[in-house]
Amino acid sequence: MSSSISVALKLLPGFRRVAVVVLLVGTGLCGLTGLQRSGLAQQPANNPMGGASIPVTIAPVARQDVPILLRNIGAVQAFQAVAVHTRVDGTLDQVFFTEGQDVKSGDRLALIDPRPYAAVLAQAQAKKTYDQVQLANAKRDLARYQALVRNDFASRQQLDTQTAAVGQISATLVGDDAAIAAAQLNLDFCTITSPIDGRVGLRQVDAGNFVHASDTSPLGIVTITQIHPIAVVFTLPQDTLPRIQTAMADGKLTVLAYTPDNRTLLGKGELLTTDNAIDQTTGTIKLKAVFANQENRLWPNQFINVRLQLEVQKNALTAPSAAVLRSQTNLYVFVLKPDSTVAVQPVEIGQDDGTTAVITKGLDDGVNIVVNGMSRLQNGSRVTVTQPKSAS
Repeated sequence: MSSSISVALKLLPGFRRVAVVVLLVGTGLCGLTGLQRSGLAQQPANNPMGGASIPVTIAPVARQDVPILLRNIGAVQAFQAVAVHTRVDGTLDQVFFTEGQDVKSGDRLALIDPRPYAAVLAQAQAKKTYDQVQLANAKRDLARYQALVRNDFASRQQLDTQTAAVGQISATLVGDDAAIAAAQLNLDFCTITSPIDGRVGLRQVDAGNFVHASDTSPLGIVTITQIHPIAVVFTLPQDTLPRIQTAMADGKLTVLAYTPDNRTLLGKGELLTTDNAIDQTTGTIKLKAVFANQENRLWPNQFINVRLQLEVQKNALTAPSAAVLRSQTNLYVFVLKPDSTVAVQPVEIGQDDGTTAVITKGLDDGVNIVVNGMSRLQNGSRVTVTQPKSAS
């Protein structure tokens, strides 16, 4: 039949030939439309855009106890930090510590050459001995003058002068005692001891160097930091202060320290206190927590992520954080329907810690939602569940 149509077209004039061709094309399109309407030429209806089912992973919405957390960046601080300086001038004779060593309060750290100060102490002690002899002699003379005055063999003025001499030498002895105490103190300062329990840092001065009490170096001979326990300082918005105060009134609050990538828990501590004023430049309140740090996973000046636990929300409706998507206007999830298609469901959340989201509106218990493979989905897409897993 197609060959007959071709012959007939050749016999027609040019303009009539064009009209016939247009007529035939239109007739064909109408026929094709009719086929589509009758279902004889349907496209695959698995997805709105056509094609096979999309593989996805699902998880059920479930109820569990969820800690309510406040988060921010914090810095680790030594609970105490001391720069050890010499309190007397002299040659650094010996160093008794090893860098990185743990020390106790009173442990010897270094020794300044004690000989000059021992000599000063001996000199002060000798001076006291001399003055004691002088005082004894002055007291004997005073006794003689007192006897002579009673018998009118000496004047009252001589007695008064001798009495003053006894008092003067007695006062000198008091000064001698003070000089001996000062000399003994300087001699004791030659032995440098640790003022706190802590860890010794790197040595700043080697044995053999002459050190001065007036040295202005902030590091001194060595620094000691207390890391058991250790402190963490962090800030939170001032709007959270009433909630924190209410929670603190009910008991100690737990503080969690994580690595900057939020993957590794470094330690668990307690909130010690809040600062006594809000920083007006930032609108934040500073808080301080204390950690036992028995495993030494927290180190002074380390930056960490801090989570302050205010309370534990019981039986909260939760979903995996990966399932919650964000549009320009709201949050939503893909809900799995019984016919293996998915539907877009708007939701509201109260908290999302990156692993678990607390659902406050939009979902019910036991509903299965898509947690992986959402990039190709849209409302009504047909899916194939590949790795179902429970939310925990």
